[in-house]
Amino acid sequence: MTFTYVIEHMEEDEMTPKSLPPWVELEYAHMITLAGINGRVEFTHLSHNSSSSLDARLAPINKSAASYQVHTQSVMELLEQNNISISRVCLLDPKAQTALAPEDGKIFDHFLFGGILGEYTEASYSSDYSGHWTGDDPPRDRTSELRQLGFPSRHLGPMQMTTDTALGVTKRVVDDKVQLNAIPYVDFPTITFNAKESVEMPFRYIVNGKEPILPPGMRELLHEDLNKSFDF
Repeated sequence: MTFTYVIEHMEEDEMTPKSLPPWVELEYAHMITLAGINGRVEFTHLSHNSSSSLDARLAPINKSAASYQVHTQSVMELLEQNNISISRVCLLDPKAQTALAPEDGKIFDHFLFGGILGEYTEASYSSDYSGHWTGDDPPRDRTSELRQLGFPSRHLGPMQMTTDTALGVTKRVVDDKVQLNAIPYVDFPTITFNAKESVEMPFRYIVNGKEPILPPGMRELLHEDLNKSFDF
């Protein structure tokens, strides 16, 4: 079965020629890799500026990634346009009563995310050149708008995740048939750049060996942001 992962863009876009922040583009690009060659990713509810810049960012990604499409329409408009019932769509919702399980791959073929499971915001730094990259604390309930639309839902556990991590976890559960609690995770990892510079990430990540799986380019962006914070 081909699984479709729908990312409903929940942030207000700035009215600039390139309105998606760099970390958002890195996460979104990572998603089409995590979804796998047999998957599909639909990015919905983007402004015209954002959709154009994201299309340009995703186009060069290699052919082993999932197919994708960028939309200005909302997820509900897209479902109606393609005659897809919401009963086929699982909303990943931290407040859902039931955890996602491999069997859900037989019930749903669309999985909906709303920028809801963790975001990068601004960083705060201490005098030892280490940082803590802040998430939503407490997490903002961005899922509420989607929850009200009546989608069946599942959760991915109690820890806040970035949205690309949430997609990667969902793919492993429903497509690769790995139990949610059998996926290797690391919580609040510290990304170390050198002896004096590091940043703590307040999220849960899938881990590869001892390292959290970050979007390609994210480590460099974090270091750049850390250095900018000390430009006086």
